[in-house]
Amino acid sequence: MRRALIIALREVKTYLQDKGDLAFSLLLPVVTFALIYFAFGGQGLFHGTAYIVNEDTNGVYAKQLVEDIEAEENLDIELLPLADAERKLEHSDINMVFLIPADFSDKLRTGQPVELTFMQRGNGGQEGQIVASIIRGIVSELNQDFQVRGQVEQALAGKDVSPQRITTTTWQFLERERIYPLVGVKEVAVGSEPNMVNEFLPGIITMYVLFAISLGAAAIVEERRIGTLERLLTTRLTVGELFFGKFLASVSRGFIQTFILLALSYAVFQIFTPLSFLTCLLIAFVFAMAGSAIGLVIASVARTQDTATWVGVTVTLSMTMLGGTFFTIQKDTFLYYLSKISVNTYANDALKIIISDRGTITDVWLEIVIIAGVCIVGLMVSRLLFKALPQGK
Repeated sequence: MRRALIIALREVKTYLQDKGDLAFSLLLPVVTFALIYFAFGGQGLFHGTAYIVNEDTNGVYAKQLVEDIEAEENLDIELLPLADAERKLEHSDINMVFLIPADFSDKLRTGQPVELTFMQRGNGGQEGQIVASIIRGIVSELNQDFQVRGQVEQALAGKDVSPQRITTTTWQFLERERIYPLVGVKEVAVGSEPNMVNEFLPGIITMYVLFAISLGAAAIVEERRIGTLERLLTTRLTVGELFFGKFLASVSRGFIQTFILLALSYAVFQIFTPLSFLTCLLIAFVFAMAGSAIGLVIASVARTQDTATWVGVTVTLSMTMLGGTFFTIQKDTFLYYLSKISVNTYANDALKIIISDRGTITDVWLEIVIIAGVCIVGLMVSRLLFKALPQGK
């Protein structure tokens, strides 16, 4: 066992001294974390920019409309001259512009219909469509206000009431209705609030370990081909010690990457308690052992480095898809039952229980036992098949 540890330490030391391998292995989880942060670290609600061309610069109602859009918490606004807006649309710098015509306020004042325009490139893009939908809602409210005012004026026609008094009273009632609506809508949250970091982080963690399968298996096959493993056996090292040394080295490399991801998530997103963080580290470590054992099975049966790479990639992608890394698998479906043959299904479930459901280690003991069982079976099979010498020797 001591010699196996020496082999593992030697492998880890070589790994740490290889600047290219080290940079790739350590920077990759950091880059992945940065992508997670920028994708999900901000607000959960939509936030976009409304590009507006206001040709009615002195109009009261145009100013009010722009202020209403600016007051929308999910929107920023950027006012553009018409020529700049057309140029940006032409060069695809923006996808949609909201145009307020020069006669907007004058027509509203005299009760004439007026048309607002969305200038867009193609379908306006997903963000542009959402922005347009929000602006349409604001315009619809403004339109209702003017309709109410018109109905009030018609109802009071011929009576001794000044137009200014009609306008003021109408706006007062409309404002009171906005603040204290006769019919209200209450939102009640059922269950926990969805959190994209909590949803995707478990799958990303296990995916790193699975990718290490193909890399580790291919490396062992190449060392066997060029005679590195054979030379190691000329020392006092046994095949069993070499085997377990390779296993421990693979576990170490896989666990280092998952540790970086978990530590960064702990520090930035604050989704862990100290105990849940340690529980996730335990799950990641056990899964790294299972993944390394599977990698050794591949390395034991593959004769060439290309074969090991392709088998490793196939196994990785299959387990990633079956394990529900990128999408939730519905219960009681064929895919749900098929996913039970993928070991990362249990790792993903265990991590989600700890991270999203605030579970404890007692809630995931069965998943941990299954992952550990896969590790033991994988080690037994790979040890029976493992050879340090190339085929024919």
